[in-house]
Amino acid sequence: MSAGFRASHIVPRSTALSSSPAGAGLRAPARARSAGARAARAYRPRRESRSLFVQARGLRHHVRCWEPQRGHARGARTVFLLHGWMDVSASFQFVVDLLPGHWRLLAPDWRGFGLTERSGTDAYWFPDYLGDLDALVDALAPAQAVDLIGHSMGGNVAALYAGVRPQRVRRLVNLEGVGLKATRPAQAPGRYARWLDELRDGATLRDYASRDEVAARLMRGNPRLRPDFAGFLALHWARENAAGRFELLADPAHRISSPILYRVPEVVACWRAITAPVLWVLAEHTSEAMSFVHGAEYRRRLQAIRSLREATVAGAGHMLHHDRPDEVARLVVDHLATAPAA
Repeated sequence: MSAGFRASHIVPRSTALSSSPAGAGLRAPARARSAGARAARAYRPRRESRSLFVQARGLRHHVRCWEPQRGHARGARTVFLLHGWMDVSASFQFVVDLLPGHWRLLAPDWRGFGLTERSGTDAYWFPDYLGDLDALVDALAPAQAVDLIGHSMGGNVAALYAGVRPQRVRRLVNLEGVGLKATRPAQAPGRYARWLDELRDGATLRDYASRDEVAARLMRGNPRLRPDFAGFLALHWARENAAGRFELLADPAHRISSPILYRVPEVVACWRAITAPVLWVLAEHTSEAMSFVHGAEYRRRLQAIRSLREATVAGAGHMLHHDRPDEVARLVVDHLATAPAA
């Protein structure tokens, strides 16, 4: 745990609220604490977070919470920040540090990522993310519509949820959560075969010799990532195991492919049901895997969203909230603070 990180627990309503000191039960070995301290000096968050733990759908979910400034808690806007695949809630820290201090910001770790419990299954099921989000919104913002900011997989979840539960979403910011290429029914046999093969073989994730090596891995994956940002992220991406190696805080089962094809008509039907104003943000240097977003077929998908603004972040790749947190924060503030149309 980094400095300035507190923990508390949300349990069923019939049970009393309890709290614990920062990092309780998660104390790292001495070497990890030393490496963590060095990395934390590289990037010191401007705004402290605390840990909430919510029991929902059979799992203990970790939610990183940045509380509103003193005096602004009553009626504070609640914003959920939803991270992408193979990422963690701390990924949003650089943007959070540039957002208004009177907002209540909640960033869950998806099941099997970060400090949220693993599902205990040999593969993960995408609709579970919607179920988890619905349960967390009910638990943490039961009487209000919320704003959603989602990156990549988190953006896909947010866009679907905004159509399925339109009354719960006030505004939506989608950061490169563009969906997938259209699929064809003829691909189904091969997809199922691949899934069965991966289930049989199992999935693994490599470990690392040090936190510095984790940070270096992050920078190889994103050459635009600042070294101090990489050091901060390494604190939250990995933990030291009993063998003295650093393992990612991610269930290897997340690497098992889904056997279900990406059904564009179903996705578009959900997008069409969105009533919230939507800001759809792409990076200037988006990945080759997402090149389909520039085609006519994808433009037709977006026409289903009734209130849509689009933006492109210059000088950023897919991890645009790391590459240009300043511009992402500016876009978020502009979109979420804009008064609704009369």
